[in-house]
Amino acid sequence: MLSPLLPLVGKRAAELLAAQLEIHTVGDLVRHYPRRYVDRGKLTDIAGLEIGEHATLVAQVEKTTLRDMRARRGKLLSVVIRDEKGATLDCTFFNGHKVQHVIHPGVRAVFSGKVGVFNKKLQLTHPQFEPLDEADEIRPFLSVYPATGKINSQEIARCVRQVLDLLDDPTDPLPASLRQREGLAELGRALRRIHVPESEADFHAARNRLVWDEAMGVQLALALRRQATVSRPAAACPPKPGGLLDAFDAALPFTLTAGQHAVGAEIAADLAREHPMNRLVQGDVGAGKTVIALRAMLQVVDGGRQAALLAPTEVLAAQHARSLRTLLGPLGRSGELGGADQATAVTLLTGSLGTKARRQALLDAQSGAAGIVVGTHALIQDHVGFADLGLVVVDEQHRFGVEQRDALRGRGELAPHMLVMTATPIPRTVAMTVYGDLEVSALRELPGGRSPIATTVVPLAEKPTWLQRVWRRVHEEVAAGHQVYIVCPRVGGDNGKGDPDADLVDLDDPDEGADSDDGAARRPPLAVLEVAPRLEEGALHGLRIGILHGKLPPDEKDTVMRAFERGELDVLVATTVIEVGVDVPNATGMVILDADRFGLSQLHQLRGRVGRGSAAGVCLLVTEAPEASTARERLDAIAGTTDGFELARLDLELRREGDVLGALQSGRRSGLRLLSLLRHEEIIAKARVYAADIVAEDPGLRGRPGLAALVGETVGDEERAAYLDKV
Repeated sequence: MLSPLLPLVGKRAAELLAAQLEIHTVGDLVRHYPRRYVDRGKLTDIAGLEIGEHATLVAQVEKTTLRDMRARRGKLLSVVIRDEKGATLDCTFFNGHKVQHVIHPGVRAVFSGKVGVFNKKLQLTHPQFEPLDEADEIRPFLSVYPATGKINSQEIARCVRQVLDLLDDPTDPLPASLRQREGLAELGRALRRIHVPESEADFHAARNRLVWDEAMGVQLALALRRQATVSRPAAACPPKPGGLLDAFDAALPFTLTAGQHAVGAEIAADLAREHPMNRLVQGDVGAGKTVIALRAMLQVVDGGRQAALLAPTEVLAAQHARSLRTLLGPLGRSGELGGADQATAVTLLTGSLGTKARRQALLDAQSGAAGIVVGTHALIQDHVGFADLGLVVVDEQHRFGVEQRDALRGRGELAPHMLVMTATPIPRTVAMTVYGDLEVSALRELPGGRSPIATTVVPLAEKPTWLQRVWRRVHEEVAAGHQVYIVCPRVGGDNGKGDPDADLVDLDDPDEGADSDDGAARRPPLAVLEVAPRLEEGALHGLRIGILHGKLPPDEKDTVMRAFERGELDVLVATTVIEVGVDVPNATGMVILDADRFGLSQLHQLRGRVGRGSAAGVCLLVTEAPEASTARERLDAIAGTTDGFELARLDLELRREGDVLGALQSGRRSGLRLLSLLRHEEIIAKARVYAADIVAEDPGLRGRPGLAALVGETVGDEERAAYLDKV
């Protein structure tokens, strides 16, 4: 179905479909599915309309009048429509000059909208509408397509029907046994019925079949990725009695949770095998993932090999290096005064190191003097060598792509084991779909000693005076001997453009870039460089305030962070550079300004920076979002629970699933149009099993070209080729 459209739909239509909707081939067109259907048997008569109801009706345009709007610039199109029983209704369209060429006397169309009243007469204000042609008049269902101002749904429907009339049924890629077992329609019938259904059962059955295609395409791609990973040999690193790991466990000042023991046992068993571990450990903020990762690294070091810890930012990499050295104590001071006899060394390698320090870090990694190397993406560069890399730990997986993981994994004859960590809990369907090449372990319980965090929404739209109370609360926390974070969405000076922290803001905010709920344009987000001086001179005068953001030189970032850790600063005004990994037990307060600019996962991560010591934490979410808005719904959800797994599910419900599924596309146009992580969990789970069996029988899908093509259509041919090259 890669045939060009031009011979089938005409030059004008082909050019519009390509330019407006990126539809270039017959396959693109038949996979451009209707977004809804109008059931002609359930249409409303004009005479039966009631105020406030949402109505869909078929009527003919009788009269149109275009006039200037009174209160603001623009044209208003007033339309009178008449249904088959002779009843009339007024419709009003804002910016009427844009639709005047479509809505004119004599046109029959489907009109859909909420019934209102104006001048004591019922009317539809700016209703949705779809013009009808003769073919539409005789069909029980009208298919309504995603369209643009330059090519409407009716024109798209006409092109689809022209193609379907000439198109032979495609070869079905799904095995007949699978279709029979799951009761699935054949592909050709499904493609026809999703566009031209004769009944509700038709389009439900068609949609179910096409959802299966997308689920199978995704799961086959992930199964190919898993196959490529495990096909390479890895260095077996079984536990070593009396080694570093045993010494570390014996010196631990706290008891591991049952979850840490269970996940640790899974990892230990994986590391002991001769094929690469590929495991994701997800756990809520503060669940103890760092200790899990360190124990895995020590098992590898006990086996005579090295471990690399990859962090997304230099601040977090430096924090990890310090945390690992602190946890290890004498066991992490090889070659130093006071180091244990069997100690290893922890080396930090980032792009900002000075020449001398960088040369030494590279030498320690290359020679094997450093058993554990911590760094940022600098570790992925070709000139960074390891003596014998046995394990790669990737912290905060969502900040790294598959290609970045593979860059370290692909070195040498033996593949290193891979341990991926995330503190953003993942719903089961996301794990199966986006991280389906990984085995998943979950840490659901928190270690003892974690303090509670009270979260409160500060609604400035209704309670503007509450902001003064926020600053008084900051003073109270500092007076009690504690410290406070104040988080802003951006650095400042450029409205976010070129902002190194900008890509960390609104990653999962469905309202990003949108106007406010009342239609007014949103002001720019608050910025660190603007807020900090105002607080120093005003509400927080007299407190010791530091600034931390992505534009600072790396050594200055480290200096500020160390000063905050030592208690030399009372308040740290920062961007989301502190979102993950930063651990200052004395920090008990967090104020997040413009909290509605962040997504649920980010807010939960940020909140996890407080309450890490013996004192209770407080998190204040300051927002100007109105009470009845989606943004406030998200903030109320955060305030209502500290369970990251519950929030992850809600996050998926509130955000665009396409953003989640788009992670599979590596920036390419997505082939996923119907698959829903929430609605199709059972199908995704079944497809995962089928895909694993198919790839086990035919690792490269070379004997199943239809399924190989399905993978290409769903996740992109380039990505599929990358997997197959490794098989």
